[in-house]
Amino acid sequence: MSIKIEVSKIAQDSPDLQTAFAIRYEVFVLGQGCPADLERNQEEESHHFLAFADEKAAGASRWRKTENGIKLERFAVLDDHRGQGVGQALVKAVLNDLPADANYVYLHAQLPAVGLYEKFGFKKVGPEFEEAGIRHYKMELKR
Repeated sequence: MSIKIEVSKIAQDSPDLQTAFAIRYEVFVLGQGCPADLERNQEEESHHFLAFADEKAAGASRWRKTENGIKLERFAVLDDHRGQGVGQALVKAVLNDLPADANYVYLHAQLPAVGLYEKFGFKKVGPEFEEAGIRHYKMELKR
C-alpha cells in the first residue's frame, strides 16, 4: 500500500503552524526531553513546513538565515509515520525552498538522522557534539 506524502510551506499566521509546533513538542520535548523554551526559539525568522501522510499531519521542519548561512532545523516526524519517507520529503521541500544565493547550508544532525542528510549531499564536519542533551554532528551542504 502506497502512502501519499505532501509537504506544505506554512505562513506565520497559519493554524497549521500550531500543528507543526505540536508535532515538534511531541517529538523533541516529550520524546527526547529537550527544554521547551530551547525547542521554540527563533520562530519568527524561520520558514516553516508541515508534512502530511495520507492527509494526516506527520512531520515538521524549518529553515532560517543565520550569520553563518542557511540553517535547516527541527526536522520532526511522529513515531507512527517514521520509515514512510516523511523525513525525506521534508528535506527535499526545505532544500527546494531555499534562496538561489544560499551557498552555505548547514544543520545539526542527531546521530540517527545522519544517513538521511547524507542522501541529500550533506557531509559531516568536525567532531560529534552534544546539544540539548542529544549527540549531533554538524553537517554542511555545498551548493
